[in-house]
Amino acid sequence: MSHINPDPEPERTSGLEPGGGVPPGETPPAESSMPEAGPRETHNPTKGWAKGPLTLIIVLSVLVAAFFLAYALTLIL
Repeated sequence: MSHINPDPEPERTSGLEPGGGVPPGETPPAESSMPEAGPRETHNPTKGWAKGPLTLIIVLSVLVAAFFLAYALTLIL
C-alpha cells in the first residue's frame, strides 16, 4: 500500500497566507479523503442463528405446546 498525504499542498493551494493561514473571507481548503482509514475487512462472519440453538428452541417450543395441549385435553375429558 502506498501512503497518500491527506494534507493540501500549500504551494498549490490558492488563498493561503505564508505560513499556511487563511485570510479573512476565504474558505479554507477541504480535506481530502483517506483511503487507508477504517478497519480492514479480514473476517466477515455469517449472520443468523446457528443450527444447534435454533433446533433446541424449536424442540423446546414443541414440547411446551404438547404439554399444554395434553393438559387441556385432560381437563376436558
